[in-house]
Amino acid sequence: MSDFEVVSPLPGVFYRQPSPDAKPFVEPGQVVSADTVIGLIEVMKQFSEVFAEVEGTIAEITIQNGDAIEPGQTIAIIKTDNA
Repeated sequence: MSDFEVVSPLPGVFYRQPSPDAKPFVEPGQVVSADTVIGLIEVMKQFSEVFAEVEGTIAEITIQNGDAIEPGQTIAIIKTDNA
């Protein structure tokens, strides 16, 4: 197994859930595919989805809901079956 880091493509505010009263998109231990949405980044009132990009299991979410995020900052770590 290897670790894959999902990084932010842009600056903004990171959200783990689609609305304040909704469940988070993903949780540690959850199996994801490349097209699984793991969060949203808000930039100037526009929201961009962040995808897992690989198949694997969420090992860790490294940023909290509502935190500011910078380009290249790690959002999540996914354990993959790739060596």
